[in-house]
Amino acid sequence: MKRRLLIISLALACGAMIARAEDSIDVQHEIAVAPTRYELNVEKRRQHWAALIPTQFVIQNAGNMGLLSVGIGWDYAHHHLETQLLFGFIPKHQSTRAKATMTVKENYIPWRIALTGPQTSSGKMLKQGWSFNPLTVSLYVNTVFGHEFWRGQPRRYPSRYYEFMSTEYRVNLALGQRFTWQIPEQRRKRASSVSLFYEVSTCDIYIRSKIIDHGIPFKDLFGLSLGVKLQTM
Repeated sequence: MKRRLLIISLALACGAMIARAEDSIDVQHEIAVAPTRYELNVEKRRQHWAALIPTQFVIQNAGNMGLLSVGIGWDYAHHHLETQLLFGFIPKHQSTRAKATMTVKENYIPWRIALTGPQTSSGKMLKQGWSFNPLTVSLYVNTVFGHEFWRGQPRRYPSRYYEFMSTEYRVNLALGQRFTWQIPEQRRKRASSVSLFYEVSTCDIYIRSKIIDHGIPFKDLFGLSLGVKLQTM
């Protein structure tokens, strides 16, 4: 009986020693894997680079940027601001060849109204359902690639005829509206929402032409654009 008690006591003592040893190893391991200052800096840099990942995919028709444009975008400020980079094309039509375009676009979306479900505070995105943006304001610059377009005025035009203007770059202003469907979380695969939008836009050269020639109809200053935006992140 005494031997059995002695064996049990020794076994319990060994178990306690092993447990303490394991705890000591775990503590040492935790101390060993604590992040260093270098590792923290690396993580910060990774987070900065992660901010460059696009959060949108956009398809847009017309808008003084080509027959069809596609591109990527980034949103911030609680989805009130967007920056988009789009590439489009202009068909041949009556010119000698088709042309490619590039557009850098900045969008401001001040309000968001819930159409289904409760209204969110501060215009935040809904988790699911339809919402409406009664106003979007866009300012963008686009260019057409080709030797036919110039930055400075060619000599064939009268002196200062196109002063402060060029045909290589166009500055555009657009106002529009959007309808957005927030995809239910259980049905999301590659996008969290889909937006349908339209914009009415004009550009600097149209406005200049109206100032020079008052006979140009006011409606000729504006163009209609339609588009789809997928919110991927």
